[in-house]
Parts: sequence; C-alpha cells; structure tokens
Amino acid sequence: MTAPALDPVAMIRPRRAVTGISAILLPFTESGDTDWPAFAAHCVRTADAGLTPAVNMDTGFANLLTPAERVRVLDATRSALGGRPFAAGVFVGDAPGAPFDRDAYLRGTAAIVERGGAPVVFQSFGLTGLPDAELLAAYDEIGRHCDGFIGFELGTMFAPFGRIYSLDVYRGLLGIRKCLGAKHSSLRREPEWRRLQLRDAVRPDFKVFTGNDLAIDMVMYGSDYLLGLSTFAPDLFARRDALWHSGDPAFYELNDALQYLGFVAFREPVPAYKHAAAMFLRMRGWVGCDRTHPRSPARPESDRDILRDAARLLGLTPAA
Repeated sequence: MTAPALDPVAMIRPRRAVTGISAILLPFTESGDTDWPAFAAHCVRTADAGLTPAVNMDTGFANLLTPAERVRVLDATRSALGGRPFAAGVFVGDAPGAPFDRDAYLRGTAAIVERGGAPVVFQSFGLTGLPDAELLAAYDEIGRHCDGFIGFELGTMFAPFGRIYSLDVYRGLLGIRKCLGAKHSSLRREPEWRRLQLRDAVRPDFKVFTGNDLAIDMVMYGSDYLLGLSTFAPDLFARRDALWHSGDPAFYELNDALQYLGFVAFREPVPAYKHAAAMFLRMRGWVGCDRTHPRSPARPESDRDILRDAARLLGLTPAA
C-alpha cells in the first residue's frame, strides 16, 4: 500500500497542550554509589515542574542495572513522589538470539504496577526477534496485567536490541487498547510524522511520545514527549510547553536554545549524553558529582565549556 502524501506544515497544531514525560538521570557520588538524595530531589523537581518523571529508562542506566537495583529505584521513586504519577521502564536483559522472556516482562510490569507506576515496555533481543503477529500478541498479554502501558521503539544508536517497527506493526499497537502510547526513538522526523498521521486516522487518543532529542519541536506536529534531554532542564521544558499552549512566540527562542543543548549532548556516541546530563546538572547545583555508571561512555573534559555556553544561552548562571 502506498503511504498517503505527507504535509508536515499542515500537521502543525498551534496552542496544543503538551504531555511531557522526563526520563530521570540516576546520579552517582564520587565513590561510585548511587546518590539517592539527589535522585529523589530530581524526581520531585521534575514533578513540581509539571512533567511526569520516568525512571529506569535509558537515562537511568536501566540496561546496566541489576534487577534488584531497578527495584530499589522504583521504591525510591515511590517514596520521593508520595503517590504522584511516574512511569518506569520494564527492562529485560538478554542476548542476540535469545527467546522472548514472557515471565521476566510480567515480573517487571508487576513490580512497577505494585508501586503505582506506569510501565514503559523496553525492547529486548527476544521481543524484537519475534514475528510481527507474535510480537503484537506479546504486547497484548503485557496489557492484560496492567491498567495501561507505553510501548517503546528504540533505534540501534541507543541500544543494539532496538528495532523501529514497520507502520503495519505500529498499526497493530494502535489496536491494543491497553497500549496508551508509544515512545519513538529513531532520531528521524519522517517516521514519526508517519506515525502521527496514522494515529490521527486510526486512534486519536493514542500518544506518540517523541524520543527525538534532535528534534524536540515535534510537539508542534502533535507529538508528546518522553525525552532524556528534558532531565537537563525540566523547568525550562515546562516553560516551553506552556508557551506553545498559550501561543506565545517566545516558544521558538526557548525551543531553539534547548535544541542547541540537545545537539551538543546527543552527538555520537549517543549514550554519552548521560555524562553530559550529569555535568549540566552539576553546573546547575542539582547534583554534587558528575560521575555516571562505570560502564557508560563519557564525554571529553572540553564539553564542560560548551555546556556552560548552552546554560548561558538558556539564561542560566552555571556554577564554576
């Protein structure tokens, strides 16, 4: 079937209320331990700004944590937020060629639901290796064990187990009522525009959460977001969203400055953005250390000067 003509200009939705979910960076101390007070404070800061915190995501090193560590993150999140909404990744670690681990997905989903969170279903080698019909059946079964979940398409620049689904598979996700939305992380506009086009035609209540940290203006076209970039500045993302909703042209200037930060942070190798986030949060005085997980790639020291420039462009006064 030939895809319908794409007219992104006609898709722009002025004054739309934007739903923002922000992936929370898991901070570390100089000794290499998790900085739990800083983590809790950032969850609260994000919720206070009006965004929904998302934990155990890529930004929170979900693929590098043990199952017990991910559960501890869930407990710390629930304690910090005191009943306010949050989302959390359902991550299942496996290897190329592994079978789909149904039980591990259901355990991960249950751990989140029991603590009041909304599951975000990560991909795995076993899940993305399923034939399309079985893959959709797997998502459908996960939905039977929760009130609703968010799907997740992840490009391989983020993780080797990722897969960007065909539009036929995406249409199948739209048909799963417990799938409330899906994060799209291809870092490309056109496939996301196609998903918005399909969503609008098939299921308008479905949320397309952009994961494109290189095109955060996708909110103009009807996307909501689940971003790692927003962990750098949840307050400024919330302000930007409010400007769009009110029709204030100041939206564009703030969006441009945030996008500059995204270009700096999310260049190759993309996973090193987490080190950039830690450096930026330290400059803001929000964490005491910019160490990250020992198996996560780092940015060069020269990035500090670039990040300070980005902070000043955003009207912030970075700490020395």
